[in-house]
Amino acid sequence: MRRTLLLASLLFGCAGAACAGQIYKWVDAQGITHFTAQPPQATTASVVPPAKQPPASKPAETPPSVGSTVDDPKQQEIDARVRQEVAEKEKELETYCTTLRTNLAQLRNNRRVQVKEGDGEARRLTQDERQAKIAETEKAITENCK
Repeated sequence: MRRTLLLASLLFGCAGAACAGQIYKWVDAQGITHFTAQPPQATTASVVPPAKQPPASKPAETPPSVGSTVDDPKQQEIDARVRQEVAEKEKELETYCTTLRTNLAQLRNNRRVQVKEGDGEARRLTQDERQAKIAETEKAITENCK
């Protein structure tokens, strides 16, 4: 999707230069200035030069990428801590997704599913409750898992 948008933006940006033709400027008998793509038949017209592109500005300095080296030890420490936290979150998410997929397989394959109530007592899910749990689990997998 991003590639498509980028390509479309690039094409639209270049389309103006590709389609640009000569523009004629002329003044009629009443003193009104006109700009047209075709030269007038009755009077002489001057060609309007194309607008000049502004000079390319110096690109903004980009922050260092994830794998780059930074001289500041405090920044290195923060980067390491953030990388560790991200790795832990990814591992938790992977465990969560595995549990969801296992639960979904159990719900789909077993018609008689028992759940434990708050007081520790087990009861069977009705068919409607089972279908609702399947839909809920599928939604959680779609939203959270790759």
